[in-house]
Order: sequence, then structure tokens, then C-alpha cells
Amino acid sequence: MEVVDTPTPDTGARLPWTCPHQPLCPPAEAADHDAASIRVIHPEQGWVLLCNGVIRFDDTGELLPDGRAIPPQRDGSRASA
Repeated sequence: MEVVDTPTPDTGARLPWTCPHQPLCPPAEAADHDAASIRVIHPEQGWVLLCNGVIRFDDTGELLPDGRAIPPQRDGSRASA
């Protein structure tokens, strides 16, 4: 199983997350990281948290677990990190 290091919302401490899916979700560094399953949905705030720790925003921008930001893709396609 892949372990993803994700921050806790209350303290910011980093805890390991183990992907329970079969097959495993692609890691945040993979070109197909958007294929990961959704763990948390916040449509009222415009974002989802994927199983691999990537936060995907409604405007197609992304925040990777290591803090790197991927800008929105205005043409509708997604660029990989």
C-alpha cells in the first residue's frame, strides 16, 4: 500500500495516509495523479481532496502534498506536475 503524508486540518501535523483502494491510486507525482479517488468533497468551497493528497480546485488548479501549486488550465486540459 502507498502511504501519503497529509496534514491534519486542526493542527497541521503530518500523518501517514494509506490508500485502501485496489488498484492503488496513482501517487501525487504521477502524470495521472488526477485519477486518484476522492476522499473529501467540499463543493461549497470549490475543492476536493484526492486519495493521494492532491487538492483539486473547481478552477482546475491543484495543490500538491509537497506544497507545489499547479495553476488552473483555462483550456480545460490538466497539466501534470
